[in-house]
Amino acid sequence: MIAWLLSGPEASYEVPLPEQGEAKRAILDTYTKEHSAEYQAQAWIDLARKLHKEHPEVADPTNVKSILIKTSHHTHYVIGSGANDPQKYDPKASRETLDHSIPYIFTVALQDGAWHHVDSYAPERAGREDTVALWNKVTTEEDPEWTRRYHSLDISEKAFGGSVEITLNDGTVITDEIAVADAHPLGARPFAREQYINKFRTLAEGLVAPEEIERFLDAVQRLPKLEAGELGQLNIVAAVDLEKAQKGIF
Repeated sequence: MIAWLLSGPEASYEVPLPEQGEAKRAILDTYTKEHSAEYQAQAWIDLARKLHKEHPEVADPTNVKSILIKTSHHTHYVIGSGANDPQKYDPKASRETLDHSIPYIFTVALQDGAWHHVDSYAPERAGREDTVALWNKVTTEEDPEWTRRYHSLDISEKAFGGSVEITLNDGTVITDEIAVADAHPLGARPFAREQYINKFRTLAEGLVAPEEIERFLDAVQRLPKLEAGELGQLNIVAAVDLEKAQKGIF
């Protein structure tokens, strides 16, 4: 089905499956998203937060001449300026478009030193004059080495980030790079149970009653001990009327 849609009726699509009795480890090849954005943007948010602290002057567009992000083929052409998609620079674009725009995401994280699953996409945030000015100075380009690392099967060198060059109007050039997101197993702050719980609390705040949050967290942390008849405890009761929430919970 997938092969036919992508390449026509003559195409084939091979799905590797574990041998009988072989451990199913594919889940170990997935990575946690700390931030509500395309996975290829995770590391860039973390690098932008770091630069916000170390070089606060780069948050002001009047100080910046250009920002060049060198990254993998995928990142450049799918969520970077290589996509040649004007909506990636449009402050009126939908959230679904903005969360696939590295120029936008990097700009907001650079200015705010943080990323929020709602506030960072708000129309008033995207349309802020100084944000739009800085946003339009951000471009991406493919770097062959970062493309190679992106496709590497060696977990120790597989990368989802790249390097950045920020040129200021006074001629100063600030450079930095990041290979993997902070939450990545090899990142600066690998996600552990505490971080997963905090992420749940953040996403559920205002949408799920505090007592329901605690009930769910208690149940999910007792998962190995739950009996078959208790699995319903993993369902969550929302604190909002879903029938009236026309745009959904999120």
